[in-house]
Amino acid sequence: MPVRRLLPLTVLLCLVLCAPAGASRSQPLTFEAPRDLMNPATRPAALEELKSLGVRSLRVILTWRAVAPGADQAQMPNFDPTDPRGYDWGEYDPLMAAAAERGWPVLMTISGPVPKWATQAKLDNLTRPSPAAFEAFTTAVGRRYGAQVKTWAIWNEPNQPQFLRPQFSRGGRASSPGIYRRLYSAGVRGLNKAGQGTDSFLLGETSPRGNSRVVAPLRFLRGTLCLNAKYKRIGRCRALSPNGYAHHAYTTRQGPAFKPPNSDDVTIGVLSRLTKALDRARSAGALTRRLPIHLTEFGIQSLPDRIQGVSLARQVQYRAIAERIAYDNPRVVSFSQYLLTDSDPTGPKEYGGFESGLRFASGRPKPSLAGFRLPIAVRRQGSKVSIWGLVRPTAAIGAYPGPGATSATITYSDRGSSRVRTLRTVRTNALGYFQFSASYRAGRRWNVTWQGQTGSPVSTYTR
Repeated sequence: MPVRRLLPLTVLLCLVLCAPAGASRSQPLTFEAPRDLMNPATRPAALEELKSLGVRSLRVILTWRAVAPGADQAQMPNFDPTDPRGYDWGEYDPLMAAAAERGWPVLMTISGPVPKWATQAKLDNLTRPSPAAFEAFTTAVGRRYGAQVKTWAIWNEPNQPQFLRPQFSRGGRASSPGIYRRLYSAGVRGLNKAGQGTDSFLLGETSPRGNSRVVAPLRFLRGTLCLNAKYKRIGRCRALSPNGYAHHAYTTRQGPAFKPPNSDDVTIGVLSRLTKALDRARSAGALTRRLPIHLTEFGIQSLPDRIQGVSLARQVQYRAIAERIAYDNPRVVSFSQYLLTDSDPTGPKEYGGFESGLRFASGRPKPSLAGFRLPIAVRRQGSKVSIWGLVRPTAAIGAYPGPGATSATITYSDRGSSRVRTLRTVRTNALGYFQFSASYRAGRRWNVTWQGQTGSPVSTYTR
């Protein structure tokens, strides 16, 4: 995608942080860290660090191919695919056991790639997976982990060709939505057979933008629900009854204010596109209820990736701004962080993974590690600013369960001065959030300190 000049931060803040009426007052966070948590050597330390950050909930993607017998064979092995004993669960078992030991809930996404024997043509691990075989697999997954998992998502980024194919057929028709609809329904049936019928099931898990290879998320949503571009029902599809919609609202180097020109794309700055689409789908009879939104994967990529990444300071600022955008949206019921440690950069393409972690690939901390504990986002409102923040460690205590209210100190420094002054001490609510107004001054930088822990400053600049 073309690289555009970054907006001055004041412009960015004013564009994206206008809080709608009825903003949410609770936004549980899930953390996904496969590089750290799926490795037995790094798992214990990673879990302790997540605990210190205030994390108390995980997202785990369970890929079918990773655990299935004979996954790269065209012939299905002789085993009962609904029996968990037929699979090699590998590091999933100790990770789930560690989460259970800590009492942490897990959002589990059951996804491809898949065994070759479970596809229509048996030529690869992505093209047209069998709904019947997937139903059997999700039955086994539910029997294995159903005592721990109460929220399930079906397929990770099904609008991306690295997870599901084909995305398009001849003539440019989007094929993946119809394939996904059948897989979603099969997955729910399988989990029901495993006794998980009262759990929550999330539709979607869509990535944010489309192109000639990727189906744009709102086009994918309409196709999944058998709707045309005007949200009119086509065919004889029954209404679906998920409990929520999962989306990955990543943005670009332009930051949270970025508004994609394709109206079917949904980044963090245009979440209203998704809420409107879901409401139109419900009005058309394609959904049985008004769906909440779960932002199940999110992060801001930073240096050393010079193509997609922003500066280390902007990673801190953009992530806090994005979290406030989600908090201000009453339809968003959960937020997320993707990666504790950046992807390994030594693969076939340097920085071809994700650099959205709070630590570099080497393990060295980024400024975002401190910023994650104590996010703060500031919005200018004429001669005033609205200061929003979160003391995350106590927020987790408040959510699971117990009193989480605490005090934090807000400080500031003005342009050209190294002197740090105290603005005020704030009392958070029981979930660790605070919000108040103060006077605006060009170039002022704010910071938050809690029990000796210091967050990262946020700056505003005039044009």
